[in-house]
Amino acid sequence: MRCPYCGSQDTKVIDSRLSGDGDQVRRRRQCTVCAERFTTYETAELNLPRVVKRDGSRVPFDGRKLRSGMQRALEKRPVGTEDVDAAIHRIQRKLLARGDSEVEAGYIGELVMAELRKLDQVAYVRFASVYRKFEDVNAFREEIDRLEQQPTPELRRQQIPLLDDDDD
Repeated sequence: MRCPYCGSQDTKVIDSRLSGDGDQVRRRRQCTVCAERFTTYETAELNLPRVVKRDGSRVPFDGRKLRSGMQRALEKRPVGTEDVDAAIHRIQRKLLARGDSEVEAGYIGELVMAELRKLDQVAYVRFASVYRKFEDVNAFREEIDRLEQQPTPELRRQQIPLLDDDDD
């Protein structure tokens, strides 16, 4: 690993620890030339499926685009970065678990909406309004009426789950 301070190729690992949900390794390194310390993260490279868009085009899965869309919906909402990271991780796990080489963009959108519904109802309605192309106030009203039939994200977090929530 090249030192980000002096560019030397000679660095040594001082400490290694599991990070996140155990799917990432955090390594503290020290340059043997300038003695500066820095942190690196190691993750497995996953072969996520290609995304089939509505127009039929196929593009590689882009985690940055997924994160950007979720963050836009969650803008100015009281949801922590760790919760967003966990939701993105669950979405990616579900995509990998399918084992498909291609997946419809609509399926990913539904996964995002399910995760946002758990995190924050306002963010969910924001995302759904763009994703489902709400045309009028009645579409918003219908979606809000559906939400009111479900427990709030705060109430869900307070409840003890009886089953694993990953199957939602």
